[in-house]
Amino acid sequence: MQVSLFSLPLIALAGTAAGFINVVAGGGSLITLPTLIFLGLPPAMANGTNRLAQLSQNSVAVYRFRRKGFFPLRAGLILGAAASAGAVIGSRVAVDIAPELFNRILAFVMVVVLILTLTGGERTSQAPQQVWRRRLLLPAFFVIGIYGGFIQAGVGFLIIAVFSRISATSLVLTNATKVMVVLIYTFPALAVFLLHGQIDWAAGVVLAAGNAAGAWLGAHFSVAKGDRWIKAVLTVSVSAMAVRLFFFG
Repeated sequence: MQVSLFSLPLIALAGTAAGFINVVAGGGSLITLPTLIFLGLPPAMANGTNRLAQLSQNSVAVYRFRRKGFFPLRAGLILGAAASAGAVIGSRVAVDIAPELFNRILAFVMVVVLILTLTGGERTSQAPQQVWRRRLLLPAFFVIGIYGGFIQAGVGFLIIAVFSRISATSLVLTNATKVMVVLIYTFPALAVFLLHGQIDWAAGVVLAAGNAAGAWLGAHFSVAKGDRWIKAVLTVSVSAMAVRLFFFG
C-alpha cells in the first residue's frame, strides 16, 4: 500500500515540524508515524519509511552542529556503535503489545525522562569525548538502541536524559551527540526494514526532505538559544505528547 500524491504536501509539512522537534528535543516521530498511518500506510511500513527521514534529518543536523563547532566524534562513534547493536535487535522485534497500553507506557516514560532532564545537576561545557568511558553509558545506549530500532518515537528524550545526567554535559553538546548517535544506529535499523520490504519510497523521500529542512532550523536554534530554550521546548513538547498519548492514544 502506498500514499497518494495528494498526501505528499502534508507529509512534507509533518516532516519539517518533526525534524525541528527531533533536533531540539525529541519526539518528532510522534508526529510523522501517526501521519503516515493516517494516510494509509500499515504501521510496519510507516515505521520503516520514517527511518529514511531519520537518516536525512540527522545527517543535516550533524553537519550543522559541526559547522557551529560542536562535533563530538569519538563519543558519537562509540555510543553509536553500542546503540547500533541494540537497534538491530529492536528493529527485528514484532510489535505485539496493544497500542493503547504502549501509548500509556510511552507517556509515563516521557514524563520520567523530562523530570530527570530538568532536575539533573549542573552541566558543564566539557567535551563529550572526555566522558564516554563512564561505565553506565555503553549499556545504557545499547538499551536505547533497542528502543530506537523498535519504534524510534521519543528516543531523543531518552538520549538527552541519559547522556546529560550521566556525563553532566551541556544540553547543546548533548544534542550534538544525540544526532550523531541516532544517525549511526539508523543505518542498521533501516537495513532491516529494507530487507523486509517495509518502505514506501515516495513518502520516504518527501518526508526526508521535510525532516532535513526542520533539522537545519533545529540545529541552528539549539546553538543560538542554548540550554534555557532547549529546556522550554523539551518541557512543552514532552508534556503535550504525554497527555495526548495517555488520555487520547
